[in-house]
Amino acid sequence: MAFMKLGSKSEAFYRDGQSWHCISGLQSDVTIEIGEMSFHLHKFPLLSRSGRLEKLMGESHSVDGSVCALQLGQLPGGAKAFELVAKFCYGVKIELTSMNVVSLRCAAEYLQMNEEYGEGNLIAQTEAFLNEVFKNWTDTIKALETCEEVLPHAEELHIVSRCIHSLAMKACADPKLFNWPVSGSNETGRTSGASLWNGICTSTKPQPVSVDWWFEDVSFLSLPLYKRLIQAVEEGGMTPENIAGALVFYAKKYIPQMNRQSSFKNLKSGSTISIPSEADQRALLEEIVEILPNQNGVIHTRFLLRLLRTAMVLQSSPSCRENLERRVGLQLDQAALEDLLIPNMGYSVETLYDIDCFQRILDHFVSIDQPSAAASPCIVEESQLMEGTHSLTSMTMVANLVDAYLSDVAADVNLKFPKFQSLAAAVPDYARPLSDGIYRAIDIYLKAHPWLTDSEREQICRLMNCQKLSLEASTHAAQNERLPLRVIVQVLFFEQMRLRTSISGWFFVSDNLENSQNPNSVLGLSKNDGLDRGSGIEDMRERVTDLEKECQSMKKEFHKLVKTKRSWNIFCRRKSNYVNAKSSEQSDTKTQQQCANGHQHHENGDLGC
Repeated sequence: MAFMKLGSKSEAFYRDGQSWHCISGLQSDVTIEIGEMSFHLHKFPLLSRSGRLEKLMGESHSVDGSVCALQLGQLPGGAKAFELVAKFCYGVKIELTSMNVVSLRCAAEYLQMNEEYGEGNLIAQTEAFLNEVFKNWTDTIKALETCEEVLPHAEELHIVSRCIHSLAMKACADPKLFNWPVSGSNETGRTSGASLWNGICTSTKPQPVSVDWWFEDVSFLSLPLYKRLIQAVEEGGMTPENIAGALVFYAKKYIPQMNRQSSFKNLKSGSTISIPSEADQRALLEEIVEILPNQNGVIHTRFLLRLLRTAMVLQSSPSCRENLERRVGLQLDQAALEDLLIPNMGYSVETLYDIDCFQRILDHFVSIDQPSAAASPCIVEESQLMEGTHSLTSMTMVANLVDAYLSDVAADVNLKFPKFQSLAAAVPDYARPLSDGIYRAIDIYLKAHPWLTDSEREQICRLMNCQKLSLEASTHAAQNERLPLRVIVQVLFFEQMRLRTSISGWFFVSDNLENSQNPNSVLGLSKNDGLDRGSGIEDMRERVTDLEKECQSMKKEFHKLVKTKRSWNIFCRRKSNYVNAKSSEQSDTKTQQQCANGHQHHENGDLGC
């Protein structure tokens, strides 16, 4: 920590209650009053150093040689700063530090203690020491913190801007290239494997410095100064990731509502500080949201959703919440399901979770021009469906997220059909390689809402593609009584087509494999080759027979299911009438045939009809 010693005389002042007195032995002829504190001093040492005091003493007219009284209530730094000023004027030893130099510099400017009133006056001394302070990271932080006490004067003298510029320059630079102390809170233990020998550190291998080394130190600044520092480091070329990290650290520290804790502590000194009010937290959150970097992906989606949830709790402005929803929507593919399940905090709570908020976030994502993915084929092999893909697009990841979200909220009986339909339809069909997720959500919704009409059931089932159901989902759907009959027929139809495609592909692969293993089969086949091929064909036939049996069993299950439907009764009646008509027609044809035969026997001399 930097310091500068001024003066050479020993202590010449003593304090008596709210008064300071000089022990020089001479009677005081001037009294300086600052607030409740009084300084009983002498005119000459003061007016020889201060232009303002000289002017005030000249304007003050004492009667009968009484003591001159001056009021300096506007002095920057107050009585504490004037105590040091008085000691400097008397030549008493004082020590300039980063904690008092700002108030002393402002007080010296206010009292006009320039070079006209003595060489090496207080303005020049404090300016020289400030330049030394700006070379050190920790001292600059402390000096900037003390600017809060004399902020208007420090702004006028550009002390605040110089502190911020110094800090921004050091934060943006590579600390390995310079020799300043990087962080006051982390100076101890900065070397790995350090050992002491007679008080001397023998380690020469420093620890690597992380990019967040400055986050904690600057987090003790007030929000206005912190915002100016963030703008300065942004202009200095700092990466958006580091700026975002600093803002995240600051928000977590001063918005305890985000951490769901009743109290928090000062991380640097360990002293407990008061919890900000909800109004202060709301204002801080809105300010931080405004200065967040606009680049996509520099802030974790989880943190953005935590900010959004906190903004809802604190009832932040609509523009703040809209800003956060837009930011989350831009990187929705990086979100996790548990973070998107935001409880509904409205006064007229209909659903457990805020469905409208998720809808708006999803709309922001869909509005972005996404790269169009290749459309899925109409018929997909079961093996391809089960293997999945490792190169999922962002739209596919969001589709899986939406399906999982719908599965969680579908059990809510207050979830209206239009909202469910709107969420599910927001994702295009090509973004779902499999329809198992949306089928699960639909099944849960139909189970929780048994009062849906047949038309609504038909509409909700159009949201899924029956061709993209896996074997397990198809088997479940074929036996699901909550689904409309048309959907069950579609599922069975596509299963049969998939079965035929698998059989054809198996034959094709088998023939190609056999031809590749027998390149001379075109010229002729040996007896053993013929036997091997015959056995392969027999195996093929057995496999086809097994597949046909599985298909027949599925058809039987389907017939058992549809018999329970009312519509099946009408179908059965029509079928029975048709069978009766066919049987009577066959009987008439048989009678006519018998008559024709009898007539022929009659012509041959036999008995006729």
